[in-house]
Amino acid sequence: MTTTNNAIQEISPGLSVRGFVPPLRLRDFKLIAFDMDSTLINIECVDEIADAAGRKAEVAAITEASMRGEITDFKDSLRRRVAMLAGVTESHLADVYQRRLRLNPGAADLVLACQAAGLKVLLVSGGFTYFADRLREKLALDFARSNQLEIVSGQLTGRLVAQSWGDIVDGAMKRQTLLDVCSLMGCTPAQAIAVGDGANDLDMMAAAGLPVAYHAKPKVREQASVRIDEGGLERLLEVFGVGV
Repeated sequence: MTTTNNAIQEISPGLSVRGFVPPLRLRDFKLIAFDMDSTLINIECVDEIADAAGRKAEVAAITEASMRGEITDFKDSLRRRVAMLAGVTESHLADVYQRRLRLNPGAADLVLACQAAGLKVLLVSGGFTYFADRLREKLALDFARSNQLEIVSGQLTGRLVAQSWGDIVDGAMKRQTLLDVCSLMGCTPAQAIAVGDGANDLDMMAAAGLPVAYHAKPKVREQASVRIDEGGLERLLEVFGVGV
């Protein structure tokens, strides 16, 4: 990466960079890691699930505060929100996936361009496996890690299921997941791109060679090397001189 001063430079409307002079070479990177909710996709899944329980406003307020970094204990905030989902049916999860969840603009284009350039793609989310696993299959992603909702007799219990890798996917786990995948691939974190929008993504973004903020909260925009404030995810390709 060619370094320059640390001032934000707008290279085209709604697209800014800091700390380097474009274009970079996409093939110099080996991994791209995406947050899921409000980054790769258009919704916060936990908020939409809560809609079925009549508690969307309450859950969404916690989600927003957590994303802005106003709630620092993500694990506690997620457990509180998941507890409010007790009794929601599994069929409502399917409804959220089929009727409300959409890829954000440019998501498929960016993933395909990265795959064509030889990058592996990681989806790491504080959201839920029900959605992350389906997106992994839909987009042919290489790795995915997220939280698993406990479902008994077709209903959410309001709890999460412990998984083999450990506890809840919070900011620290996102960072560790990126580092683990880099180690598995035999590349350095400097060869990774991390794309996120909320405070839970900051640790992962700080570990990556190219942190990207997509329509992000202020704390995230302040710490990113690339800021996409207008348009779709495919705008990241402008930094690499790649068209779609």
